[in-house]
Amino acid sequence: MATNGSSHTISSLAELEALYPEPVYPPAKVKEATRITKAYRALVEASPFCAMATNGPGGLDCSPRGDPKGFVRVLDEKTIAVPDRRGNNRIDSMRNLIADPRVALLFLIPGVSETLRIMGRVTISTDPELCASFTMQGKAPRCVLLVAVEQVFFQCAKAIVRSKLWDPSIQVERSTLPTAGKILAEITEGKMGGDEHDRLAPARMKETIY
Repeated sequence: MATNGSSHTISSLAELEALYPEPVYPPAKVKEATRITKAYRALVEASPFCAMATNGPGGLDCSPRGDPKGFVRVLDEKTIAVPDRRGNNRIDSMRNLIADPRVALLFLIPGVSETLRIMGRVTISTDPELCASFTMQGKAPRCVLLVAVEQVFFQCAKAIVRSKLWDPSIQVERSTLPTAGKILAEITEGKMGGDEHDRLAPARMKETIY
């Protein structure tokens, strides 16, 4: 471990464990399950949003997934189904899953400070009946991600409490931050984006949300 004043780097497990010498808080291990318990199912079915992390030859990816609460369906205690809704066609997550089926999901529930983590392995299904069962506004997803559950546990409330994520008093006024059009214009030196992009955004969202 470097200690030269300008750089302090942890580079081994021994150094890391020395930095965190306290014993593991007992519930932190007890809460782990290898299946969707009744209580964990309730959390999944109450969530309208999750972040999905994947890994592949092109690198890591973490993408948002959202729909009305319960959009992630518990098929049985070892399987959940996640519809792949229309996006921007980068399909970064999907490319990763072809190469490495491992996935990690982090579920958020509005107003609730605990989060839920599910890890497992994905099979990408285009089964017509399964896809049709996730139809929204007359449109079915092109595929559904079937996650074979390997590990499930809730995350304690500290991060949400510290961030005050659900506190309306700290919500950021959207107009105080750069718009998508401004970001694109800056990156492309005006070749894309701009005010016209922002003006058309509401209609584009309505037409392409499903």
